[in-house]
Order: sequence, then structure tokens, then C-alpha cells
Amino acid sequence: MSLNYKHLRYFWMVARTGTIARAAEQLHLTPQSISGQLTEFAEALGVELFRKSGRTLELTEAGTRVLGYADTIFRTGDELLEALHDESAHATRFLVGCADSVSKMVASQVLAPALALPQPVRLVCREGRLAALLGELAVHRLDLIIADRPMPPHLSVRGFSHLLGESALKVFGAPALRARLHGPFPQCLDKMPMLLPGEDFATRPRVLKWLEDHHVRPRIVGEFDDSAMMKAFGRAGAGLFFAPGFLAGYIMAQYEVEVFGEAAEVMDQVYAITTERRLSHPATVAISQEARKQLFAG
Repeated sequence: MSLNYKHLRYFWMVARTGTIARAAEQLHLTPQSISGQLTEFAEALGVELFRKSGRTLELTEAGTRVLGYADTIFRTGDELLEALHDESAHATRFLVGCADSVSKMVASQVLAPALALPQPVRLVCREGRLAALLGELAVHRLDLIIADRPMPPHLSVRGFSHLLGESALKVFGAPALRARLHGPFPQCLDKMPMLLPGEDFATRPRVLKWLEDHHVRPRIVGEFDDSAMMKAFGRAGAGLFFAPGFLAGYIMAQYEVEVFGEAAEVMDQVYAITTERRLSHPATVAISQEARKQLFAG
């Protein structure tokens, strides 16, 4: 036996309205037609679905069970139609993975051009470790990954790294720390409290090498996997921290800190990793063009 969904719809409407007459009005059918269809449906199922209670119909125990399944079936159908209408009428989904070692402010500025395209885009952003995101890219669950390094060569994932731009790191700190700096930069950083990015950040070994090359030995007081938390501690005066120079204006205004100098040799890089050797997705092309023309132009 196969389920007759037309009969199920009639049953569902009668159960919801309480009478065949009201259901007929809703369905624009005659009461006789619905009554006949309900009889066929009950006979096909081999159960009684309704019992009379005055002028209305009450569900039997079997009818109540059938109604529960009908509710689920028609609710799922409505959700399917809504989802298809929403995606086709309003926006194209653009699935992006952001490595958790990329500053959220950097990621938001890099991705902003995708939302300014003539064709509406629904941006779906996922954050995680780069290796996990590359696995999602390999099975086409992502269109693009924003990372602070190129794709590792040892992974057996087909992907291509596109450098969007780079910016020299600057040293930031709370104004109260300036009085404790003595001598020229960067030697003045010696013995100063310092906040470092976590081990997943591509800039961490570059910063440590730069400090070593300049014979600067700061006092490391904190390490952070979240760059926003590191900046929050910097605002509180816990220590100095490194951040991309192209964000200096935003960082100073948002965290009430000052720039104490620039590590010109230490670059913070931003990559787009895709399965395409040549970028073709409109959102990815817009991101790449704007990053090179505007965001990292300086």
C-alpha cells in the first residue's frame, strides 16, 4: 500500500478545522467530495480516523497518531518551499571558512566586498582551524577560506593559495605604558610586558625572531588564541601587543591604545584559499580585487 497524500491533506484539514464543512470551504471543494475521500483514506489505512461528537468530529486514537505524522509532513513541505523561495529570490549562498588565527576585523573587511555585489549574496561564515576548514573545502562545503598563511604543502587537498595582501605589524599599547619606554625603538621594548598571539598564528614565530634579531627580551605576560581578547588585555594596560598596521586607526579608536613603533620586517599576510587556480566566483573575484586595490594598497 502506498500513502495517498491528497487524502492525507484532506484528513489533515478536517482534523484541524473540526468539521467537513469548514474543511470544504478551505479547500474549495464540496463536503460530499471530502467525505468520500476520507472514507477511502480510512479504508485504505484499515482504521477509523474520526468519531462523531455532536456537530463536530473527534479524532480516534489512531486518527491522533496519523495527525502527528501529517503535521510533520506538511510542516516540512512548507519549510522546503520557504527555503527554496528564499534562496532563489533573494541571494546566492557564499560559504566561507575563516581560520581562527585570522583577526575577525581583518576577515570582516576582507569579506565586505562580497556583500556589495549587484547580485545579492548570503554570506555563510564558519570559523575553525585551517586543517579542518581545508577538509570542508575538499568536499565542496566551502567556496573559500580566509587564512593567514598559504595552504600547507604536505596536505593531500587540491587547493590554491592567493595572496590578498600583507601589512607590516605595529606595536600598540595603553598610553600609560609610554612613560615606561626608554631609548630608541625597538630597544625600548626590552623588559616591557608583552602579549603574544597563540601558537596557531603565522605571525608568532616572525615576531619572536624579530625580537631576537633586535636583541629585545620583553617579559611575556600572556598568550592568546583570540586576537580580540589580546587587544582587550592591551587596552587594560596588561602589556604591549602586535597587530596589522593597516588596522591602526580602528585599533586605536576601538581599544584606546597608541602606536609605539613598527616592526617593518614582520608582515601579517592574508590569503584566499580556493579549489580554483584562477578565481572565477564573483564574490571571490570582488574580494581579491578590493583587497589589492583598497584594503592593502598602502
